[in-house]
Amino acid sequence: MTSIQQTDPEIAEIIVREEARQKGEVNLIASENIVSDAVLAAQGSVLTNKYAEGYPGRRYYGGCEVVDEAEEHARSRACELFGADHANVQAHSGTQANIAAYSALISPGDPVLAMDLAHGGHLSHGAKVSLTGKIYNFHHYPVSQQNEMIDLDLVRKMAHEVSPALIVAGASAYPRIIDFAGFRSIADEVGAQLMVDMAHIAGLVAAGVHPSPVPHADVVTTTTHKTLRGPRSGLILCRKKWRKKIDSAVFPGGQGGPLMHQVAARAVCFREAMTDSFRDYARQVVENSVQLGEILTAGGLRLVSGGTDNHMILADLRSMDLTGDIAEAALGRAGIVVNMNMIPYDPAPPRRPSGMRIGTPTITSRGMGSAEITSIGEMILEVLRNPQDENRIERIRAQVREMCEQFQTRI
Repeated sequence: MTSIQQTDPEIAEIIVREEARQKGEVNLIASENIVSDAVLAAQGSVLTNKYAEGYPGRRYYGGCEVVDEAEEHARSRACELFGADHANVQAHSGTQANIAAYSALISPGDPVLAMDLAHGGHLSHGAKVSLTGKIYNFHHYPVSQQNEMIDLDLVRKMAHEVSPALIVAGASAYPRIIDFAGFRSIADEVGAQLMVDMAHIAGLVAAGVHPSPVPHADVVTTTTHKTLRGPRSGLILCRKKWRKKIDSAVFPGGQGGPLMHQVAARAVCFREAMTDSFRDYARQVVENSVQLGEILTAGGLRLVSGGTDNHMILADLRSMDLTGDIAEAALGRAGIVVNMNMIPYDPAPPRRPSGMRIGTPTITSRGMGSAEITSIGEMILEVLRNPQDENRIERIRAQVREMCEQFQTRI
């Protein structure tokens, strides 16, 4: 920090304040986590200085022999970790990975079947406001109105009606196990390719606490910064037959030079994810999520689909006569960070949705377990029952600070 403080004290001060915020709050954002010192060191290393357009052994710049080794480590470790034939570690983000995968697998205007954004899908799964929804002809499957889970019979029916060139499985707000083998069966029935976006569950898949899509999908995309606990970036895994098309779709198709510091940080996180301690961590993430869901349910909060199988809880706040924006703001004042979120068949608009999304990756990385989960659940319920009681919220904020003081060590 010393050099930043001397060169740019304004940015240095922002970094200090953000670190204090992260350390002093209970972060329940399902798509966030805390990286290790090793990942942070790689991300902030001199590798950021190197331009390396192309792939190892086939660069368009000289002086790439050292960074080639970093990319080879990242690719081989990703393949080993997930059991994939090939890995592309250059995609800058999950959305960039998805765009590259579409480009490799299908042509503009082709029909695609994916999960509805309002029911748990992602913007890059063909939302109208996304570039993906403008290039390809997306159709979207909902979850069941009865149990709020994916109904493979409905997906199959829509697939036969749409005849998609590609089926996309995966979600950004879905708290249940996804049946990838079932999606593969449907794709085969209609002659479609199958792509899985496992951005949220990648760390759980790596640890064996969620079924892997890799044996079933033609292409698997993911971010590396959620449950995988790596840098903010993307990753594409594919079968051998798609290797050339995937690599070409990333570079030169959609990106120029890769971010080599980011590539190295991926390699570090893949190595970390191969350890027993990471597998223990992933199991604890799910245990914490299930326990928190049970506490919230017992306190009168309705959970979408009735519970969770993964790191995420989606809560219907109508059971407490609240909207997501009110709940997010009130909890934020108490030092508990969540995000408002639409729920399936939500009658409310996206900026004032009926739900909120809660996740346990970050607090688990900090070492919080059963006792802390009980306290967090009780604090959430107290805030939601009294969202305008600022004295009560400030008292809870003090409890949050005290709890966070006990869990300051970075992973």
